Amino acid sequence: MRFAITLTDRYLPVFEAFLAAGWQPVKLFTSPVDDRIFHNKLSHERAQQLDIPIQISRMLDTDLADLGSRGCDLLVVASYRWRVGEWQPYLRCAVNFHPSPLPIGRGAYPLVRAILDGHTEWGISCHKLTARFDSGDILAQECFPIAPGESHESLDLKTQLASGRLATRVAGNLEALWRDATPQGEGSYWRLFTDADRTLDFHQPVERIMRTVRAFGDYECLAKVADAQIYVRRAVAWQERHAHPPGTVAHNSAMRLVVAASDGYVALLEWSLIGPDALAQRIGR
Repeated sequence: MRFAITLTDRYLPVFEAFLAAGWQPVKLFTSPVDDRIFHNKLSHERAQQLDIPIQISRMLDTDLADLGSRGCDLLVVASYRWRVGEWQPYLRCAVNFHPSPLPIGRGAYPLVRAILDGHTEWGISCHKLTARFDSGDILAQECFPIAPGESHESLDLKTQLASGRLATRVAGNLEALWRDATPQGEGSYWRLFTDADRTLDFHQPVERIMRTVRAFGDYECLAKVADAQIYVRRAVAWQERHAHPPGTVAHNSAMRLVVAASDGYVALLEWSLIGPDALAQRIGR
């Protein structure tokens, strides 16, 4: 059985699972990455080891037709920024690995909201690829608990590990899972987060503020402190009665800022006046 895959390094376990199950790779599709949350260096290296072509530009109908002419049976979509066109004229099957327990959490990047909304369980789903995003029949899912203090980074890594386990099941039993796939029914679509979503509000309780910090992690939060907008990567907090108005800098020590919240203090440990995207542009990435 031959397959092509869309990939960034977060979903390399999916690629490896299909290879381990004996599937023969035909081509790797990837896309430009931010090199903070998404990377593709390892994916490129793996494709080069296997001597298969790599395409960084958007997949077109001509690319799908080329896959069909090369005897490709399956397209695996695992992290891809572009919509895939009509694959049915050229391939037998196409599946998508989506990082949520569908039908909950359709959308581009649901991990952040999973923490913001206080979910206690999460997962990754493999579904048939259809024209409507993340809505195809489900072949299989892999679920796991979300810890009370879950962070973006821990949830991301848990999801990556789960993707390998799920892909092992799908790669080893695709025909039956495809035949018996279950319709999703009604679900929820989560839009991509905005700057407003990741802006810290010091009028909130420290628990809510810290949940936002954990949810965004390396994406960084925004905060208005002493009339300046800053980018916050790491913070700690505690409850304590005080007389400081929320948002006031109550103390600073070696660039660590202690800011008053409604019911305590938030200590900003790692922060910058320059956002990570701007910094990446400055060093030419």
